[in-house]
Amino acid sequence: MSQLELIATAAFGLEAVVSRELKQLGYANTKTRDGRITFPADVNAVCRCNLWLRSADRVLLKLTSFDADDFGALFDQVNAIPWEEWLPIDAKFPVRAKSVRSQLHSEPDIQGLVKKAIVERLKKTYRRNWFDETGALFPVDVLVLKDEITISIDTSGDGLHKRGYRTLTSQAPLRETLAAALVQLSYWNRTRPFIDPLCGSGTIVVEAALIARNMAPGMNRTFTAQEWPCIPTAAWDAAREEASSLVADKPDFTLIGYDQDDKVLNLARYHAKQAGVFDDVYFQPQEFSQLSTKRKYGCLITNPPYGERLGEAHDVEKLYRQMATVFRDLDHWSIYVLTSHPEFERLVGQKADRRRKLYNARIACTYHQYLGPPPPRSES
Repeated sequence: MSQLELIATAAFGLEAVVSRELKQLGYANTKTRDGRITFPADVNAVCRCNLWLRSADRVLLKLTSFDADDFGALFDQVNAIPWEEWLPIDAKFPVRAKSVRSQLHSEPDIQGLVKKAIVERLKKTYRRNWFDETGALFPVDVLVLKDEITISIDTSGDGLHKRGYRTLTSQAPLRETLAAALVQLSYWNRTRPFIDPLCGSGTIVVEAALIARNMAPGMNRTFTAQEWPCIPTAAWDAAREEASSLVADKPDFTLIGYDQDDKVLNLARYHAKQAGVFDDVYFQPQEFSQLSTKRKYGCLITNPPYGERLGEAHDVEKLYRQMATVFRDLDHWSIYVLTSHPEFERLVGQKADRRRKLYNARIACTYHQYLGPPPPRSES
């Protein structure tokens, strides 16, 4: 167990962000394929990656991968895995499967066969014919991609976007993992002003504040692997102590969120308090058209309405046209807008310097990036 192979899963377009996060944690030997970043690590990485990864979906413990295009080969290969090294006699081990462009395409059949192969292996090891599955949870993940099978165990449990601070939700909330990625894909850092002029329940602002304070996003939640007897409690304690010791002081500027709906801003304030960054952020009701600031060299990052719902298109296009005027007065700012609207650049009247394809849930979006001048270098 000294050397493991882990997989950090990521939404389409965020693989490079997660790879960079892993390198910052000290795991530089990564391989990326189809939304999965694989890397070698020790058991401590299970704890550290779950606590620290901001834009990944889950952390999986990879057991093996092999080619198989029939159920006989699948059964034999799964049955050959030393499951007893990970699953205790009372383990609860549900199986979930995903099949993409493969001969084995029936996901329910794959799940059933993998479950049977594991049970048959454990029968021989533990010398019993029935397992009550009343103990710790070990979710088995099966990916079948172009006839290549990857077998893993999910160490995270709930997706990593569930930080624990957003217990109240608003309409069409942005996932925390995507919000963190929008910040990490920008030029913003804790020494520059920050505004989200359409902040809603405040997810982008809160995630930016967590980054500014270097606060591990998973500190306020638990993970499935915490209950595993094969991972020492001391490893989790050490990872949390490390995270606590690395929290930074208040950033140079208060992070600001505006929205026209004061009720939704109450949610934003509540979320900031739950996340431990209430004193680092400021939420104020304001119409977008009134946005202005005397500060320079800041970053504006926002996820405006897309006009996807019936009857919203007119109001959304009016908002985008307002951006042309508002952004013109922010000529020293870098501006980042995520939207699915195909005519965004035409309505704003300016082509983005960079574009990145991302998904907000299942909605295909473009992250439009307007890059302002960098701050002047301070004199030494």
